[in-house]
Amino acid sequence: MAIVVKFWGVRGSIACPSPKHVKYGGNTSCIELKLGDNYLVLDSGTGIRNLGNEILKRRDKHCVLLLTHTHWDHINGFPFFAPAYIAGNSMKIMAGHLTEKGGIERILSTQMSNPVFPVPLDAMRASLEFEDFTAGDTFTLFNDVTVKTAKLNHPNEATGYRIEYGGKSVCYITDTEHTPDKKDKNILNLIEGADLVIYDSTYTEEEFVQKIGWGHSTWNEGVALCRIANVKKMALFHHEPEHDDKFMDKIEKESYKEWNQTFVARDNMEITI
Repeated sequence: MAIVVKFWGVRGSIACPSPKHVKYGGNTSCIELKLGDNYLVLDSGTGIRNLGNEILKRRDKHCVLLLTHTHWDHINGFPFFAPAYIAGNSMKIMAGHLTEKGGIERILSTQMSNPVFPVPLDAMRASLEFEDFTAGDTFTLFNDVTVKTAKLNHPNEATGYRIEYGGKSVCYITDTEHTPDKKDKNILNLIEGADLVIYDSTYTEEEFVQKIGWGHSTWNEGVALCRIANVKKMALFHHEPEHDDKFMDKIEKESYKEWNQTFVARDNMEITI
């Protein structure tokens, strides 16, 4: 009854394929959780293209996609998700920040329309189901997976997720900005006792003070939250594009020294909870 977590994209803001971004990867946000015979996907940044190719090899027919929000780096891989173009496949797409803004189907359709993109949403031949909820809701997937959600502090809003399966729990907390000296109760309640928290670690503490209002956090704040909430492990995620491999090596050493239950997420990394 384990949860297998695979990181297909760990970068924030914009993909950065370059010789200086090989070790940690340059694809934007996309994570796969394998839950027994089922799987779900968190966000559809550029990393979802490689995940889609893997799903074709596995011949999986059904996918559930949970979106934190719809800024470009979290949805710009969606039009390149190959399984969505195959008749006979099915896909459920959920978001918690658009109930009063036209819904997730409208946003994804707008992204795939002229003059922005040449292939329309209805070119996807899989059976697509769109479901909007409100951040803070709890729901069940696959009959045995509980999903708890919370509102995050991000421009245009975003949703944090807690996925529970077989007595294990993984939390996905990205694109959220903390308030110095004030811990976010929404996050603390969501991550309490979690086995793994994947946390927005975009900025260093020095960078953060210059980026207030941009909607991101630091690994230092993530560690503080995880310690308060008795979390077992924390993954640093949503890496700033300017943070190349050499810079990320430094961050990994500093964060591990602060709390030895941290690690830096990398493209194609897989861990079992």
